Amino acid sequence: MTPIDQQIANELSVQLVQVSAAIELLNEGATIPFIARYRKEKTGGLDDGQLRKLEQRLSYLQQLAERKTTVRKAIDEQGKLTPELARAIDAVDSKIDLEDLYAPYKQKRRTKGQMAREAGLEPLADVLLSNPSLNPSTEALKYCGPDTAISDAENVLEGAQSILVERMAEEPQLVGRLRDWLWSDGQIFSKAARGKQAEATKFADYFEFQQSIREIPSHRALALLRGRNESLLSLRIDVEDTDSRHHPGAVKVMAQFAIADRGRAADAWLVEAAEAAWKSKLHPALTTSLLARVKEKADAAAIDIFKANLKDLLLAAPAGRRTTMGLDPGIRTGVKVAVVDQTGKLLETATVYPHEPRNDWHGALATLAGLCTKHAVDLIAVGNGTASRETDKLAGELIGKLQQPTISKVMVSEAGASVYSASQLAADEFPDLDVSLRGAVSIARRLQDPLAELVKIEPKAIGVGQYQHDVNQNELALSLDAAVEDCVNSVGVDINTASAPLLASVAGLNATIAQNVVNYRNDNGAFKKRSEVKKVARLGPKAFEQAAGFLRIMDGPNPLDASAVHPEAYEVVERIAKAKNRSVKSMIGDDAFLKSLQPDAFVDDQFGLPTVRDILAELEKPGRDPRPEFRTARFSEAVEKITDLAPGMRLEGVVTNVTAFGAFVDVGVHQDGLVHISELADQFVKDPRDIVKAGDVVNVRVKDVDVGR
Repeated sequence: MTPIDQQIANELSVQLVQVSAAIELLNEGATIPFIARYRKEKTGGLDDGQLRKLEQRLSYLQQLAERKTTVRKAIDEQGKLTPELARAIDAVDSKIDLEDLYAPYKQKRRTKGQMAREAGLEPLADVLLSNPSLNPSTEALKYCGPDTAISDAENVLEGAQSILVERMAEEPQLVGRLRDWLWSDGQIFSKAARGKQAEATKFADYFEFQQSIREIPSHRALALLRGRNESLLSLRIDVEDTDSRHHPGAVKVMAQFAIADRGRAADAWLVEAAEAAWKSKLHPALTTSLLARVKEKADAAAIDIFKANLKDLLLAAPAGRRTTMGLDPGIRTGVKVAVVDQTGKLLETATVYPHEPRNDWHGALATLAGLCTKHAVDLIAVGNGTASRETDKLAGELIGKLQQPTISKVMVSEAGASVYSASQLAADEFPDLDVSLRGAVSIARRLQDPLAELVKIEPKAIGVGQYQHDVNQNELALSLDAAVEDCVNSVGVDINTASAPLLASVAGLNATIAQNVVNYRNDNGAFKKRSEVKKVARLGPKAFEQAAGFLRIMDGPNPLDASAVHPEAYEVVERIAKAKNRSVKSMIGDDAFLKSLQPDAFVDDQFGLPTVRDILAELEKPGRDPRPEFRTARFSEAVEKITDLAPGMRLEGVVTNVTAFGAFVDVGVHQDGLVHISELADQFVKDPRDIVKAGDVVNVRVKDVDVGR
């Protein structure tokens, strides 16, 4: 049996020592962002992606090992654990294969086969299987009589056949081979459920559909499964129909048990048993198993897409520290307005009614102009919901009347803003503010810093996935939480301005400690140095070790506190400064000087070459933000609703979502347009994310407009 760490090393194509070190660090409570950034010497430079996969496989294999122990014990208690079976259990590397081995020994409700065994008919099944020349009826009479449990030969043969059917259906090697064969050669067939054609029109593409189950893409598999779950589609997994007398699956069962139709006395009876095993037991069970495998594969692909889109959205370019006005568009209820300062602090709110039924366009302009002048607004963020284009036009006219070309207007995604507005977090932050106005605050802040604002919203509510409600919700939550954690720690957090939700995503911290950080800050003022963080309640040495490198203190007495250099490595910087007769502050940002240094000259027993290189790179650009430069799309003034679109139009838009089959682009008509994968580029595109990602500003051409759909 291959040890778990060796198996993971083989799967990830890395060294055993790297995996063993990573597992040791995880067992000690280290977080993946911390290990990836600050323990490169130990892991040989495993990145966060490799570490996430390692952690996932470690969990699976540990669960498998526990299940093996349970299965081995259960079979042993029945007195049926042979050395061969024990070795087979040790050798399996998947939960499915383990359950195949365990199937014959599971405690079940009483079956026909079990009752037949209890009636003493197993020897009859064995003798007919081993010698098909024997006459089944003649042999069955030997088990009939006044002193036997069954007096009728026909019932005797039926019982013996039930024993063989169950034996065939529970033969581990056969089940495994059939599963592999169906996965390799099988097709998934779908059609409208009987009498449901009219109701199932949204699944019309799948009324007469088939595709290889191995090759079916995630979005199509999830659509089929949703149709089945809603009782609108019927699905089956099978191989293509053949003209042979026996189903290919039954033929494989016959081959496994050396059954052949050669005209011998018991051949027809044995063939009937093999066909019954395939039709009544194996095919239904394998269909269930393979549909679960299809879903698992589709879930994994959909979750990966959601995670990638979420990362792109979280790491979208921030507009930065600029006074921002957020406009949450509405028609009858008015446009909600919120102005926030450079740090995101709420300054003032208002509600204006430029649209129907009041049509107070000029009054709205006057109110907004007053707020812009009073608070020196730099940016106007317009939510992209209902009446967004009309409100965007209002913002454009406002900028023109103010005659301040430095003010810009930007369309911002509202996805999840309403969820935040109604959350307990928003209520705690703005207890006296109307729910509708909280949305305008969120829109303004989202433009300033998407990451800082989006972490306040449950990732699933941001809506950048495909079939997100159909996939495994636990796996989705774990994956998205990991994405948020990776993004927050790759950017770093200003501990003196960050909200509790943002701090909670810092490596080593949780919601309770994050709130304690905010409470400490409120009671004692801004943190002056990183070491002061140790005074926060429940933030112990381990949490400090994990979190410190990702927390930033700007303009503090120690310039390293504003960088990603971990406090444990400050001595390396001080050693460099002493060796070169420079102050730490003077070295920071001096590219020429830092590039002239030889990193290996500062390596010691504690800090290896990867760490020293990272330190020097960080000193060149301390606290550098990995996010791109801020850029906005300019929507066409002539296009406000979907009926304004026409084939051939060329427009600028923003990518809102990337799926396996293409990208959705917001061009300002309240309904995102789909750019199919085949239209993304002039060359073959395997993965749409190779071309675009969420948040990209792109140019598109309108090919077709289907208003009805």
